Amino acid sequence: MRASRLLNRTLFDDPADAETAGHRLLARGGFIRKIASGIYSYSPLMWRTMRKISQIVREEMDAAGAQELMLPIIQPMDLWEESGRADGYLAAGIMFHLKDRRDGHMCLGPTHEEVITDLVRGTVDSYKQLPVTAYQIQNKYRDEFRPRFGLIRCREFIMKDAYSFDVDDAGLDASYQAMRDAYVKIFARCGLDTVVVEADSGAIGGSRSEEFMVTAETGEDALLTCPECNYGANVERAESQLPEGEAGGEPLEMHLDATPGVTTVEALTEHCKLPASRMVKTVLLTATYTDKTETVAVLVRGDQDVNLVKTQNLLGALDLGVASEEIVRKVTGADPGFAGPVGLEGVRLLGDHSIEGLTNFLCGANKTDHHLLDVNFGRDVEMPERHDLREAQEGDRCVRCDTGELTVLRGIEVGHVFKLGTKYSEAMKATFTDRDGKGKPFVMGCYGIGVSRIAAAAVEQNHDFHGIKWPVPLAPVEVLVVPMKMNDDTVVQAAEKLYVDLNAAGVDVLIDDRDTRPGPKLKDGELLGVPFRVLCGRSLAEGNVEIDQRGAPEEEAKQMVPLGEAVAWLQAALDAARQPGARRTAGAAG
Repeated sequence: MRASRLLNRTLFDDPADAETAGHRLLARGGFIRKIASGIYSYSPLMWRTMRKISQIVREEMDAAGAQELMLPIIQPMDLWEESGRADGYLAAGIMFHLKDRRDGHMCLGPTHEEVITDLVRGTVDSYKQLPVTAYQIQNKYRDEFRPRFGLIRCREFIMKDAYSFDVDDAGLDASYQAMRDAYVKIFARCGLDTVVVEADSGAIGGSRSEEFMVTAETGEDALLTCPECNYGANVERAESQLPEGEAGGEPLEMHLDATPGVTTVEALTEHCKLPASRMVKTVLLTATYTDKTETVAVLVRGDQDVNLVKTQNLLGALDLGVASEEIVRKVTGADPGFAGPVGLEGVRLLGDHSIEGLTNFLCGANKTDHHLLDVNFGRDVEMPERHDLREAQEGDRCVRCDTGELTVLRGIEVGHVFKLGTKYSEAMKATFTDRDGKGKPFVMGCYGIGVSRIAAAAVEQNHDFHGIKWPVPLAPVEVLVVPMKMNDDTVVQAAEKLYVDLNAAGVDVLIDDRDTRPGPKLKDGELLGVPFRVLCGRSLAEGNVEIDQRGAPEEEAKQMVPLGEAVAWLQAALDAARQPGARRTAGAAG
C-alpha cells in the first residue's frame, strides 16, 4: 500500500462527540467516519483490521467444529412472536422494524436465535444428526437509545454469532466448553488482556452466561473480581457477603423526626447521628410488562444500593427504571427523598436480604421533610418478601472463597456465551426424534463476539498521547516504511526496495511516499499505530536503517539494523509478536 494512493485522511483536531481515547483516535486516524448517530463508515485501513479479526475468529470457530453459514438480516416478526421475544424488544425500543409492501411486519436482526432455530427445526430431525454448531459473521442492528464511545455502542455493528444444538444438557455442557475454550484462544491471538466473568443473560435468556471483557479504564462495564479465588462477575450479577452493620438493640417506640431538606443517606447520617447501616432506603421503581406498568418499592439497607438488573429479572418485567418524581409524589404523598414502607399502600413491596435482623431503623415517613426513627418490622410494618436485590460493592467479602475482598475493574464486553437450554426450541416447537423414538426439544447454546467491538476495545487498551498502539495481529499494516527525504534518490530507492522486499516476504507494509516533510509522516505513523516503522534517512550513509517499534520500552524502541538484514529482522519480530500470549512489544525478537 502507498500512502499517496490511500483512501484515508488523518485529522488534527478531536471530534466534538468523542468521549473516549479509542473513539477519538479511530476518528482522528481516519479509520472511521460517522454518517449518522451510531453509524460509521470503515476506511480501507479499518476494514483490514476487521478482516484480520474475522479471520482469527473464523479459524478458531472452524477448529472447534463449528460450521459457517449466513442468515438473513431482514427477519419476519412472526418468528419473534413465536419465541415470545417480540414484545420485549419492541417495548425496549431497540429493534429496527418496518412493514414491507405486502404489509408484512419485518425487522432488522439484532440477533439470530429465532432464525437459526427455524433453520435447524426444518433441517435436523434425528439425534443422529446432533450435535451441531453453526456460526456467521455479519452486521447486526440495534436502535440504541444513546449510541456512544464510537464503535463500542453503535446502531450497526459486526458480530460473530454461533449457536449449538444438542440432545441433552450433557451435550450442551460439552458444546459450551468448546466455544468457551475457542474464545480464550481468539482473544489471546488478538493480543488483548481479557478477563472472563459471570454475567446476566439479559434479553437472550438461558441458565448461565459468561462475558469476555477487555480490561480498560474507559470500559462501560464495572466488574467485581476476587484476587484470592479468581471469582469474577459483572456488577449486574455479582454476589458478595453483606458487610456487618450496627445492631439496633431492643425495640424502641417509633417516632417522627423533622428532617427539612435532608434527602440523602449521607445527610441523614450527619443529621440523625446514625450509621447508614441503621437505615432502610425505599427505592420506588416503575416496572413495564406487556400488558401493564406497576410501581414497585424495594427496601434495602441504607449503606447498600438496589441492583436494577436483579430486580427486573425477579419481576420478569420487560423494562425497569427509577420511578418519576410525579409517580413518587402520587404514591407517597411526599417529595422525593422521603419515601418509606410504613403506611405505603397500593405498591408491591420487596426487600433485600440486607434488611433482615434490623431493629430501630430509620426510614422515610412518606411526609415531606420528615423521617421515622426506631421503626421495627413486624410491629410497625410487615416484613416483605426478601431476595438478593442489592448491588455487590468493592471491598465486600467474596462469597466463593470467604477470604478475598472484591476489587473493581472496568471492562469492555467483547464476547458473551450463553446456555440457552430449551428456551427457544420449546417456544418454537423445534424438536428431533431421540433414541427412544420420542420427540424432544433441542438443547441450545448461543455464543457471540463483537468483531467491530474488538477493534475499538483494542485501541482503548492500547494507546498513548501520540496515538494508537495496535497489537500486531490486529494492525491494519505491520510495517511503515518512511523515506525521510523524497528529493534524495538514494533514500527513495532504498525505501522502495525495502517496500518491495517486504511485500514479497508477505509482510503487510505501507510506504509513506507522499511528497511532504518528515514531521507529518512521523506523526501520522504514531497516530495510525503501525507496530514497526522503518526510517530511511541519514543512517543509510552507514548502510543502516532505523527501526522504531511502537509502544516498546525505551531501551528497545529504536534499533539500528543493516539495510540488507532489515527484512529478516522484521519478519522475526513480527513472528514473535503474533504468537498468542506474546508480549505486544517484540523488540527483542531480532
